Amino acid sequence: MEENKSEWVDTYIANFPAEVQVRLTEIRNAIKKAAPAAIETISYKMPAYKMNGILVYFAAYKNHIGFYPTGAGIAHFKEEISSYKNSKGAVQFPIDKKIPAVLVQKITKFRLLADAQNIKKKAKK
Repeated sequence: MEENKSEWVDTYIANFPAEVQVRLTEIRNAIKKAAPAAIETISYKMPAYKMNGILVYFAAYKNHIGFYPTGAGIAHFKEEISSYKNSKGAVQFPIDKKIPAVLVQKITKFRLLADAQNIKKKAKK
């Protein structure tokens, strides 16, 4: 099993102003609540959570927190994320508003299920 790199995520969060750290901690906690066994690491210079494959990423920007649950995660929750700026692979949560933790948890759990199903498909081959 890959080593958990939680201290790298701690460092990532610590490099932002206090008000941004609050939002980053909110999204991190929501992801960890939904996927407590996920490995926490840094990938593409962003915090990432993985089981068999990457589940989700997040990153801070000037005006938003980007959440990256892959295209399937975005497509499945299109209605629920419609009030946020989004693209086929990302959703942007405004930096000045609380992270929608329940939504982040639902999307992360969806990605966990998809990850487990991918492993089952690979095992059958």
